[in-house]
Amino acid sequence: MTTDLTDPTLDQAIASLTTPSTKPPAPEAVVEMLLTAEKTAKQTKARHSYSQLLGTWRLGFITGTKRSRQRAGVVLGAGRFLPKWVKIQLSYFSSKANPEQGTVANSVELGSVQLVVTGPTQFFSNTNILAFDFTRMKVSLFGLRLYEGYIRGGQEREASFYDKPLKDKAFFTYFLVENCAIAARGRGGGLALWTAL
Repeated sequence: MTTDLTDPTLDQAIASLTTPSTKPPAPEAVVEMLLTAEKTAKQTKARHSYSQLLGTWRLGFITGTKRSRQRAGVVLGAGRFLPKWVKIQLSYFSSKANPEQGTVANSVELGSVQLVVTGPTQFFSNTNILAFDFTRMKVSLFGLRLYEGYIRGGQEREASFYDKPLKDKAFFTYFLVENCAIAARGRGGGLALWTAL
């Protein structure tokens, strides 16, 4: 099940991220739209599958988080569109052995430098949670590979990833899954919006 894509703010945000000539909506309006989409997904008990996330998505909008002294927990900070010259892409690939498992690649390009981190994934369709870990890294300059290998004990973390409980993993909770865009709340509380390539 996917969310009905009828919100004009979402349409404008996606258009601004995919069409250079389109003016982006106010970041505050995008945050409100994302919160509304998240609330709607919870109310309708929308369920997604890992196969809907497969492919490559470009990160276009994020919110920060900040600690609140008035109330317990984390509250959203201001949202912002990423500058066009920052290219951050998220790619999901499936496993032949298990349709709810696979790998993720997160790439960041800044000029001639490219950083790609990869690792295992596991999708929990009953909660729309995608758990992941970045266990390997590749760094390139002008296409020349400078480094490729495991990071931060990645080999051991990769081997034990599927045995660990969810509370010990990083994850995104996806509440908007469409052909043209996906949105999720991270474990830290921030929101993110990606558009399809």
